Amino acid sequence: MNPLIYFWVMLWAIPQYFQALAAMVHLSIIPESSLADVPVWICVSDLVPSQIVTLHASLTDEKGVRFEARAFYRANNAGEVDLKQAPALGGDYVGVWPMGLFSSLKPNKMHHRLMKRDVMGSPFHIQISLYDAYKVMPSSMDVPLKRCTVERWYVAPGVERFQIKTGRVRGALFVPPGPGPFPGVIDLFGGSGGLFEFRASLLASKGFVVLALAYFAYDDLPQTLTEVNLEYFEEASILLLKHPKVKGPGLGVIGLSKGAEIALAMATFLPQILATVCINGATSIINTSLHFRNVHIPAVPHAQEKILITETGLFASLHVMGDPQNERYQASAIPVEKAQGPVLFIVGEADEALKSMLYAEAAIARAKKYGKNNCTLLSYPGAGHLIEPPGSPLCYVSRMQQSSLPIQWGGKIEPHVKAQEHSWKEILKFLECNLGPLQNSNL
Repeated sequence: MNPLIYFWVMLWAIPQYFQALAAMVHLSIIPESSLADVPVWICVSDLVPSQIVTLHASLTDEKGVRFEARAFYRANNAGEVDLKQAPALGGDYVGVWPMGLFSSLKPNKMHHRLMKRDVMGSPFHIQISLYDAYKVMPSSMDVPLKRCTVERWYVAPGVERFQIKTGRVRGALFVPPGPGPFPGVIDLFGGSGGLFEFRASLLASKGFVVLALAYFAYDDLPQTLTEVNLEYFEEASILLLKHPKVKGPGLGVIGLSKGAEIALAMATFLPQILATVCINGATSIINTSLHFRNVHIPAVPHAQEKILITETGLFASLHVMGDPQNERYQASAIPVEKAQGPVLFIVGEADEALKSMLYAEAAIARAKKYGKNNCTLLSYPGAGHLIEPPGSPLCYVSRMQQSSLPIQWGGKIEPHVKAQEHSWKEILKFLECNLGPLQNSNL
């Protein structure tokens, strides 16, 4: 055959071959629409036996930042790649990890955290693309064999959101569908201030009435946190308990970082708090003193001399907040032995923002010293500071409103994400066990 004719025949035939191959291949994703904490099953069939393929996940968040992950797989003798059984050969992870594509998502903008901001408006849309052969970085020129879009919601159908601006209290209230009454929970985040709603909306989707509570840098609240006035949190607790769909006699509270420190103080001084979850928080009052009626707990200031700026320009705060075993921390320790109900401490052993394990151990030792055995510790090797609900990939470093430099949070991808999956189930069990059974619970 004339070489020129052969060239044009092949130029025509190759696209036809790939179109035929793509038409045969089946990409199955179950479920295609679900809450963000629900596992997803990805399976590819009708491939050529031993065919190498690339699975690629991508999403664009509400700030326009793109997140991506990819992994390489080899089809089995039946021409299938089942992520529940097939090991990834490389890419952003290796080995059998059904949720690896979701858990390994990384931003194309440095120091950016994946976080759902508008929980009611729309889900995250994650595009799953299947490519023939290895695709280290798929481009717009690469045509996938198949492509599907997965919806990851942060609120279940029927859950209502109400903006809260009552008295001094500011936040968002999430109420499950149905007559109730439901267990009530207050949800607190950390030292960046503002209002975060994605955990509260997921908890409400499980059957809790949840108040995502802001306490500074939001609406007309102070822009900086100079003192923790526990009377504000008492007012929020009373407000939530008065809601007609909240089941008494008490509430739960969950907090991360500075929010965990405040949650433990609430458990100690507020009789309304019957179950407390503290995630990677201090158990002494750090940097901002606590005031409650006639009680004043002085703060241990940050050890400014121990501020470390890494070679890559990151703020490392691990030693800034000090060691709770140091004598100067004793006067600022939260008297956890006064807590009315049980306390669940969740700790990431690779936390690079706070010596969270030491703080949790100090609080548990103090409680036992006073004859109290109502504290439980769940610790996770390899997990960092930002332990969030499932569906959130590891955020090793990110910018925070109160810091001019990106903050190092720590953690390794696989153990961190698996810690989120396990701890979330334990949190739900803990809250239900101590606040009462859920209506139509799907735990």
